[in-house]
Amino acid sequence: MEGNILIVCYSYSGKTRKIAEVIQEQTGGRLSQIYPRQPYPADFDRLLSQVSEESRSGKFPMLLPVTESADIYDVVFVGSPNWCGTIAPPLAAWLKKNDMAGKVLLPFFSHCGGEDKGMKETVRKLCPAAKIGSSLYVLENGRENLQDMVQTWLEENFQKK
Repeated sequence: MEGNILIVCYSYSGKTRKIAEVIQEQTGGRLSQIYPRQPYPADFDRLLSQVSEESRSGKFPMLLPVTESADIYDVVFVGSPNWCGTIAPPLAAWLKKNDMAGKVLLPFFSHCGGEDKGMKETVRKLCPAAKIGSSLYVLENGRENLQDMVQTWLEENFQKK
């Protein structure tokens, strides 16, 4: 795969990070994880309430300093769990802070069977000048076929024309 590659993800439980690690193995890209300044609650009901409010209001969490900026990269993979049908607020906060104009942006999402209520559209809204490829949706952590799922997705997005 050609170009400088950055893989950025927010992972609450480790499932999204596992997908990011497989992408890193297959692309040779640089992996950078996003962390909110204030960790999310462990209690599921409180977590959902907080995420729903952040997503509804557009008031995203403050992030810990991230070592990588998107500036020098041509291709940026962005990963998040499916929270309330959309991307996790920490990823939204990171996307809002980075100029993605002209970059190839490839979203990937982990989910536990939750409905997608516009995850790719949220990424598109936050990065209107990016070239957004197809998204990868992985149930749980992909189990034993995650390597194949990622390879197929990469081939779909980087076919020789």
